[in-house]
Amino acid sequence: MQPDPAILVPFPADRSGRSYLCGLLGSGIRKSRSPDIHETEAAALGLRLVYRTIDFESFGAGGEALPNVLQAAERFGFDGLNVTHPYKQLILPFLDEMSDMARGVGAVNTVVFRGGKRIGYNTDASGFLGCFHDGLPGAVVERIVQLGAGGAGSATSHALLLRGGAGNIGIYDVDAARSGKLVENLVRHFGEGRAYVIPDLSALAEAVKKADGLVQTSPVGMSSHPGLPMPTALLRPEMWVADIIYFPAETELLHAARTLGCRTVGGGAMVVLQAADAFKHFTGVKPDIARMLRHFNEEN
Repeated sequence: MQPDPAILVPFPADRSGRSYLCGLLGSGIRKSRSPDIHETEAAALGLRLVYRTIDFESFGAGGEALPNVLQAAERFGFDGLNVTHPYKQLILPFLDEMSDMARGVGAVNTVVFRGGKRIGYNTDASGFLGCFHDGLPGAVVERIVQLGAGGAGSATSHALLLRGGAGNIGIYDVDAARSGKLVENLVRHFGEGRAYVIPDLSALAEAVKKADGLVQTSPVGMSSHPGLPMPTALLRPEMWVADIIYFPAETELLHAARTLGCRTVGGGAMVVLQAADAFKHFTGVKPDIARMLRHFNEEN
């Protein structure tokens, strides 16, 4: 299937200086804050940057359109793309190179077109850790339960085990095979006993009883996927809860956890921090993270 040309409008080069054309590739992303985050920071830095959303849902396509969309983006002169649900892992076969972090995580959320190559990076991992440490300082991380084993979940679990001090992480996903694949990758990198599969809701209930905290990385709770990823009756007031979703700012799960007395953190800071790293990959310019966070919070 050919991509809708209306989604990929070329940006005329600025004859007086460098201009940048970037975008977000995903499905159900029309309300994404990414264009505003990137364009506002670029303007503050005196850069000309346009950021488009390439929403597969809007032109009735799925993963089969990835090769055509990537090729079209290259031909239209895009400098790079962010990648979100559900393509962070599906995009891997269409890349020429990956950073060490992206290769370890097994997922990519940033693609840069440079020198005729498609280079994949993962800025979700660093973005999540920054958000987690700022939002939940001193949180105990010996035993963690994670909901979701997709691209974002791969990044959060990898980051927690690599640099977050986590003892072990139990992974629950509605697709048990996907949980198994993620755990296999984590064990390969960090050793036996550091990650395990939570096969069903009964096992999830037992794992949450012993957990210091819960990381929610599935799309359930997004404005486009409303609902709860697990029964809130499993929550305990002494545990912390981190949900990487940022739209809405407080998901049903976070609201229930906060009401119960849990320490909580949402995904707002994560989306800004991962965007800041991606912005530097796209432009080669270091953004002002504090300014980006202020703008995001003012507009949220």
